[in-house]
Amino acid sequence: MVIKLYGAVNSTCTKRVAIVLHEKKVPFEFHSIDFSKAENKSPEYLKKQPFGQIPYIDDDGFILYESRAISRYIAEKYANQGTPGLIPTELKAKAIFEQAASVEKDNFDTFAAKAVYENTFKPFYGLTPNKAVFDELIATLDKKLDVYDQILSKQKYVAGEEITLADLFHIPYGAILPAAGSNVIENKPNVDRWFKDITSRPSFLAVKDGVKSSS
Repeated sequence: MVIKLYGAVNSTCTKRVAIVLHEKKVPFEFHSIDFSKAENKSPEYLKKQPFGQIPYIDDDGFILYESRAISRYIAEKYANQGTPGLIPTELKAKAIFEQAASVEKDNFDTFAAKAVYENTFKPFYGLTPNKAVFDELIATLDKKLDVYDQILSKQKYVAGEEITLADLFHIPYGAILPAAGSNVIENKPNVDRWFKDITSRPSFLAVKDGVKSSS
């Protein structure tokens, strides 16, 4: 059975999962959820995703939600195909990977996602961005990325010399920051080098303009 991915075409979290599916060369069937029709709040949808959020996958009846959890599941289930080592298996390497994954969630996503929401998603929903909030979030992210720049001056990727899920997790929100009005990534030479590397991969190019079923 082909994995079914339920989400929105341009959703950041849906793209996070689709990137990993492409990295692991896993065929998938994309099912678009229409927010304008509140499909994500329907009783049928809530049976699969009780929080009414996106995305979730259906893998031959196995239902899983939360993009990072789904990504880990895909990387481990299909460990022997596509890009190797997205989750290292050696004890210390895996610990460093988990460290980098935690850093992404707490020191990057926490600020980048809110900044993107403020300047990009709010206008989409007819709301007014708060410049002071945006500026404060970017100022904090800028300081966090100073640390990233130090780390990436010594290694190619955030968990070492090989790409992992921890790198890929940054892509969806990082890629929107310029459109949201911030060049905070480009201002850090090592971060900029790293981010250009990971966003030039075929997996991101395949979903950059929207998620669709793989051929």
